[in-house]
Amino acid sequence: MGFRFQTMLHHAKHIVRHHSSSSSSSSATEKLVPKGHLAVYVGENKHKNRFVVPISYLSHPLFQDLLRSSEEEYGFDHPMGGLTIPCSENAFKNVTAYLSGLRH
Repeated sequence: MGFRFQTMLHHAKHIVRHHSSSSSSSSATEKLVPKGHLAVYVGENKHKNRFVVPISYLSHPLFQDLLRSSEEEYGFDHPMGGLTIPCSENAFKNVTAYLSGLRH
């Protein structure tokens, strides 16, 4: 499990670097990801919304379940170019709200 999580974490960091250095066609605000955070795309259809979450979420079992579902759905070479989580926005918001409550 530790090796698998480290692989996902390495891949997520690579995506952030790749996404932030992508072409200037993206707006400047889309590229901004605060230090210690990660941008993810969430949705079950073609339209995905971008969320920025603390990297500390990556170590929580609930978020790791989301990452596993992403790996199962897309593998590590998803054409969107970002970490994409295939779940409803409501489910994602519920998980992140719970994790945010744990931080405070």
